[in-house]
Amino acid sequence: MSDFDQELDARGLNCPLPILRAKKAINGLESGQVLRIIATDPGSVKDFEAFAKQTGNELMESAENGGEFTFLMKKG
Repeated sequence: MSDFDQELDARGLNCPLPILRAKKAINGLESGQVLRIIATDPGSVKDFEAFAKQTGNELMESAENGGEFTFLMKKG
């Protein structure tokens, strides 16, 4: 995982909470800063892909390790 400016722990939360929390966190970042999200909801993979397209933020990285999903999203 690359460098990031802020981390959001969304483990144990189900859709749509990881997205809602990420939206709030990313709104507090400056353009170009990176938010790292950790989630356990398998549906979050598709959710974050769609979220990136809809908001113009860049999904830089998406990974899964032992049931935990990590995402790096750069604010557009």
